[in-house]
Amino acid sequence: MKYIMLILLISMSLALYSCNKGLDSPLGFSLPKGNSKIGERVFLEYKCLACHSLKGIEDSSIAKNKNISVLIGSDKTHLVTYAELVTSIINPSHKFSRPYSDIEKTSEGVSKMKNFNDVITVTELIDLVSFLHPYYEFIPYGQTKYQYYPQ
Repeated sequence: MKYIMLILLISMSLALYSCNKGLDSPLGFSLPKGNSKIGERVFLEYKCLACHSLKGIEDSSIAKNKNISVLIGSDKTHLVTYAELVTSIINPSHKFSRPYSDIEKTSEGVSKMKNFNDVITVTELIDLVSFLHPYYEFIPYGQTKYQYYPQ
């Protein structure tokens, strides 16, 4: 019994150690607190509404891209982290949302989103993510309702 516990402990330790992504790990990732009001201005200034929609945010002066309309925010069954939002902005080809994957990437598999990395400042990025993050609400999977059949 003693050896089984030891083997189990070693196996669990190795499994947990292998979960570390090394240099690609988000461990320790942190940016300063942003200003969501300024983030909203950044969102409108960079004309994000041309290709994205965000509940409650409208600007009729921004011309809509008729080929792309990607919803930002909404209820999600997985937790959308601050780091994921930063990554989505600075590396939009990293991951595609399922319902939009066909319309938001080119035939080469690259995101159609304009690269803002050379124009957006770090402060603007922090404020933009601070503005967007509250729009994502985590909704866990609902409890399954089984019909009870008496025997």
